[in-house]
Amino acid sequence: MTQGRPGGATWAPLWERDAELAAAARAVDELCSDSMTAGGLLVFRGEAGIGKTALLTEVRRIAEGRATVWSARGGETVTSVPFNVVRQLLQPALVSLTPDEAREYLGDWYEIAGPALGIAEPGGVQADPQGVCDGLVEAVARLAGLHWPLVLIIDDAHWADQETLHWLAAFAQRLAELPVLVVVAHRPDEAKGDSARHLAAVGAASGPSTVLRALTPDAAAGLTRATLGEHADAPFCREVWAVTGGNPYESVELLAKVQDSELEPVEGSADELRALNRSARGRGLVARLEGLGTDVTRFAWAAAILGEAIPLDLAASLAGMTRETAERCAERLRTARILLGDDRGMEFVHPLIASAVYRSIPTATRTAMHGQAAWAVTLSGRGAAAASRHLLEVHPDDDPELVEQLRQAAAEHLAVGAPDAARRCLERALREPPLPENHARVLYELGCATLLTSPATTIRHLSEALHTPGLDRTLRVDAVCRLSQALVHNDQLEEALRVVDAEAARLEPGPDRMRLQGVHYMWEGIHAGEEDATGRSRRLAALAGPLPGRDNSERALLILRAFDAMTRGENAEEIVELCDRALVNGRLAPGLGWTDTEWGFELLMMLGSAYIFTDRLDRAESLFAEAVRAYETAGWSGGHLALAKAWVGLVHRRRGRLTEAEDSLRDSLRLADRVGSGLPMHWDAACMLIDTLLARGKVDEAQEVAERYGIAPPYPSTIFVPDIHSVRGRLLIAMGQRTEGVNELEVAAKASNARGRYNTIVAPWAHDLARALASEDPRRAAELAADARVQAELFGTETAIGEALRCAASLESGQRAVDLYARAVACLEASPCAYEHAVARVEYGIAAGAAGELARGLALADACGADGLAARARASLEVAGV
Repeated sequence: MTQGRPGGATWAPLWERDAELAAAARAVDELCSDSMTAGGLLVFRGEAGIGKTALLTEVRRIAEGRATVWSARGGETVTSVPFNVVRQLLQPALVSLTPDEAREYLGDWYEIAGPALGIAEPGGVQADPQGVCDGLVEAVARLAGLHWPLVLIIDDAHWADQETLHWLAAFAQRLAELPVLVVVAHRPDEAKGDSARHLAAVGAASGPSTVLRALTPDAAAGLTRATLGEHADAPFCREVWAVTGGNPYESVELLAKVQDSELEPVEGSADELRALNRSARGRGLVARLEGLGTDVTRFAWAAAILGEAIPLDLAASLAGMTRETAERCAERLRTARILLGDDRGMEFVHPLIASAVYRSIPTATRTAMHGQAAWAVTLSGRGAAAASRHLLEVHPDDDPELVEQLRQAAAEHLAVGAPDAARRCLERALREPPLPENHARVLYELGCATLLTSPATTIRHLSEALHTPGLDRTLRVDAVCRLSQALVHNDQLEEALRVVDAEAARLEPGPDRMRLQGVHYMWEGIHAGEEDATGRSRRLAALAGPLPGRDNSERALLILRAFDAMTRGENAEEIVELCDRALVNGRLAPGLGWTDTEWGFELLMMLGSAYIFTDRLDRAESLFAEAVRAYETAGWSGGHLALAKAWVGLVHRRRGRLTEAEDSLRDSLRLADRVGSGLPMHWDAACMLIDTLLARGKVDEAQEVAERYGIAPPYPSTIFVPDIHSVRGRLLIAMGQRTEGVNELEVAAKASNARGRYNTIVAPWAHDLARALASEDPRRAAELAADARVQAELFGTETAIGEALRCAASLESGQRAVDLYARAVACLEASPCAYEHAVARVEYGIAAGAAGELARGLALADACGADGLAARARASLEVAGV
């Protein structure tokens, strides 16, 4: 079986590929059988020249006429170009759509994925890489519906850009629900870092990938005779196999050289095969290229520099020749089986040829040509981002203009969701280096570029920027705030506080200093190991108390004061008043929104949590729903959206919508898992989920979540809402590990008491500890319950008071218990927390022997999704004979 190639010679024959072709044919048949058929994924791996490209070409032939086929190819010299391969892949669909059609088909994803695909202008904020990836997945999914059945072919995926591989790994997870066949070929172990991780995920999604093997001697003999004629004798055929090692590409090229040289395929000619083989690759290929003349060599160099879809005019410009000369050179290279294609776009016949030509260019010449290519690409109107891959190859030379080009390219990369590409540009700009007055600013931009992807890298660059002269005051303050944020997310909270305090000490009173004070109190407020919590609360109250909320610095301090007061269990009405004062007409102030970067999302999470635990769940729900909308609209589907969904889940949990809470919190963890592992957001969402699962009576699932996310000491230095010690203590007791659970609750008690006061809903350790100690130490249990009632009365919400009364009732018996339960039910019926109300109803019904109360509690438990509580109520009703 052979396939035609340019120039009429025999192209890569598919000898010994029957199994692979059969698998491809089956996959295409299944795809085309029904538009509801699940998609498929084929992955072929093998060394250079093993026949991957020939196999993919045959897959295309099998599918063409029956399906829409789009293909793309990675390139060794263009791996740094973000979204390069996915753009190639979708180009046939994109060029056929008008802007209005593209907007219609992609819907809300147009603004998110459109800039990465080159069909829409970027928005005004830095794009979230995960959001852009999700947008691309959805874009291709929608295009698949329009072009069913669809086959996507990606060759040389080991040279695909990282952004494309990120998309491919995510898209592979959706194939079970999409009528798309994806076929991928790559060399094993050539990709590194994140690219290797993405390719591994693709391979895992495909099941066992197929490793292509070299041709056997029999297949090499068959190929030789199919190319040269049946008269080729056995020793000659055997030598073809020995010389090439059974590599299909080298075999085909060697046989083409045999034809060109009119060598007789007999044993006496076998000794000449090694010399001919050397001319088909490496230095031999380079020597053959040089034999075609200086102009042809120069044109081939230009093509190798440009890399892919090489326009004749651009190659001619880079080679410094007229169009007519370039046309002659291109034709000679096509005849020599080095290039193929036409004036609109040429490419090398094989990646091995492209690599050999590129590496043959003298180093100094190659560097100079990259500089000329950058100039030519920029002059053609393609922009700084398109030219940046060439700028990265130019030697540093104190060129301020090049630094500005790289900074502009970095900004363009960030705008489309390619922070790694931006980082490469800015790191290269630093090596130029920038002018002294711009050096600190480039460091600042580099630190900001990595904020979403690498807090440790951000810390290094922003720290250096702050120690380098050149940042104005406003930029310094912003750099300090961003540095502190990165430090917190890197679990270096105390260092974050030191950085903020040092900068604040340099400033006179005013908005900038107030911003830093706000950031200080924000990080200090989530510091679990704070030594002077009571003193800090007094200082914050004195600072924020008289503020009317005239600007965002004042509003931030009001929110921080409200959050601190909420965690300490101060008066709930006063806390709500502080929160409301931080809003403008009941809404977030301009510049203080969820996607605004001056203050960050942490501040608004504090505002929402203050509303949650003061029983203003309607306001909290509205606030966090707005967060989800804002992040989804902006395409931020990484950590920001994960946390927003977690807090939505917490609102559901407090309302008693336990099923919805579980769903939202599991979705939050799924999003967080895509960002990384062991991050603070995992602990937040996992802690909330464990609390929800315990409320549902799913102890085993709660234990599984705790083990999966490592919810055990040592804990990070930040506090958690709800309190992580309280939640883990309750889990351990539910698992039957009473001693360990009591110890965990004692730790919670010590931490809360260090702050002087505590919120009995945020940190409900006292209730659980009192119940756990009721039989062995009733006096201590009573003291704990009594103290919890005092704290709850000071806080003043119906939920807090009702829960404290329920705890007290659980320690009593007889009519005293019934009376306390009745008061607890009355309070909790007036609260928005349906689950707590349901628990109180059931326990009241059991204590009072009241079937009616049990039935009402059962109905509430069923409505909440509290399966364990409902089972308890049913069992009690059965005992009562109802």
